[in-house]
Amino acid sequence: MTGHDIGRTFEALPPASGRAFAGTWWGRAWLKALEDAALDSVQVKAGRGLVRAGAVGAVSVRPGRITAVVQDRDGTTHRADVLLRELSEEQWGRLLGIAVERAGHVAALLDRVMPLDLVEDGAAAGIELLPGLGDLEAECDCGAWDHCRHTAALCYQMARLLDQDPFVLLLLRGRGERALLDELQARTTRPDDGPSSHQAAPEGVDAADAYAAGDILPPLPDLPELPEQPGGPPSLDSEVPPAPGVQAASLEFLAAQAAGDALSLLLDAVGPGHPERAVSRELTLSEDAVRLAAGGPEEEIAVRLAAGSGRDREGLALAVRAWRHGGAAALSVLEDGWAVDPESLARARAALEAAWDEGERPRLHRSGNRWTVAGTPAQLRLGRDGRWWPYREEKGRWAPAGVASTDPATALEVVLGGD
Repeated sequence: MTGHDIGRTFEALPPASGRAFAGTWWGRAWLKALEDAALDSVQVKAGRGLVRAGAVGAVSVRPGRITAVVQDRDGTTHRADVLLRELSEEQWGRLLGIAVERAGHVAALLDRVMPLDLVEDGAAAGIELLPGLGDLEAECDCGAWDHCRHTAALCYQMARLLDQDPFVLLLLRGRGERALLDELQARTTRPDDGPSSHQAAPEGVDAADAYAAGDILPPLPDLPELPEQPGGPPSLDSEVPPAPGVQAASLEFLAAQAAGDALSLLLDAVGPGHPERAVSRELTLSEDAVRLAAGGPEEEIAVRLAAGSGRDREGLALAVRAWRHGGAAALSVLEDGWAVDPESLARARAALEAAWDEGERPRLHRSGNRWTVAGTPAQLRLGRDGRWWPYREEKGRWAPAGVASTDPATALEVVLGGD
């Protein structure tokens, strides 16, 4: 069975009151394609209101098209359709070839996670899985020629479905889950026809030629079972006293940290990657001290790390909280305020305007890159990458309260405890 003769229907979701419409990176990418291309932002905002009112009925998803009946505020109903071009058979063949190159791709999909590297590798090969600018074509019986509030509402509802199951996007592009998994299985397994079915690669063969002729090679062995925790550090307790200024406990702690970092790199290499942990530059000594302190050292070592980073113990504790939420980027937002340039300020104001419906937006007071919510111990901080970080006032100091989000309403919910 191919994706051309299948479809799925999803029951109507409950109203999305008080919630962001997409929590995953792929769900947000879907909405970006809508919001960047829609000519009438008023219609897009009205579509969000319909979703929050629970006005979108069951959503039918089939290759190339999603459909739903949307009830308008006046009680009338409209059939809304959004079209997205299916991938060709040749494109699917290339994409499946990319998917089987890494075992983590299939494992991530089965965990209902869209692997970022699969999408990026596909795009590099000319295969766009996620929609881009102008790719979401709208059809509605209300007569609008561009995205109306009904098709916008359908797109926002679709983002919620994509958050739950990225296979919905693959179905829209032309392959159902069962057919896709069967094809991947067929590509990763080969029958064992005995010794005569494989020919040994000639000695001295070029590596690129051997890789291209993969069908003559035996399958790779299964990966060994990886430990869940890194091994313990070596014991430095000996009869030989350490050199002046050297603490055995500190060396053991550093060895344990190195083992943990090595295991993380290994797990990332054989499983779904974690691009948010990537560091694009070398850490400063102060940042590296915070990274080490995030490993939970003994108090004596933590005191040395605080002094080495130029912080007191309370300041180091706040820095560690920031680091655990987002590494060096989160640490920068904690400690370095910045004057928002006019272009970034315009984008920030547009994001704040779009995040809440009319009358629901909280009163915000801005100072630099920090927006404080009037009458509450809550604050939003804008990072230089455009993400919003939630902060909470604790004992007279602003403390990191969670991870960043591209949606300010989502970030603020972390602090205010919204539904």
